[in-house]
Amino acid sequence: MKGIKFLLITVICLFTVSACKEKQTANQKTMSQKEKTTMKIQVENNQTTILYKLNESDGAKQLYEQLPLKVKIENFNTNEKIFYPPKKLDTKNTPMANAKAGTLAYYAPWGNIVMFYGDFGKGQGLYELGNVISGKNDLQNLKGTITIAKLDQ
Repeated sequence: MKGIKFLLITVICLFTVSACKEKQTANQKTMSQKEKTTMKIQVENNQTTILYKLNESDGAKQLYEQLPLKVKIENFNTNEKIFYPPKKLDTKNTPMANAKAGTLAYYAPWGNIVMFYGDFGKGQGLYELGNVISGKNDLQNLKGTITIAKLDQ
């Protein structure tokens, strides 16, 4: 009887350890896939480089797929630079923006991308695509033509 109890306990322990290892492996795969899908872009202009990390929204993915781009950047208001991507973005599954300095957003009514270098807040039709990770203080100095490219992982 003791032998059977010992055998049952051993089998239960083995199943438990095996299940934990499978769950750990599945979590590592999920994290690895997430790391691979991180979309980063760089904006270059006159020896200035600004890096953004895009979110996982449909709009951000569509912008990413249009890269590389060379576009004219324009001043707008006192806190943002704008440019127009070749194709309009779909805002499905794209969060509304609460724009601060460093926010990369899409203004759907006009179809333009907004690079905020000052705080703005919320606006109807303004969707967040990502945030600056390097070069935030250089955003307001961009002028003329900029190059936007995917950043290698």
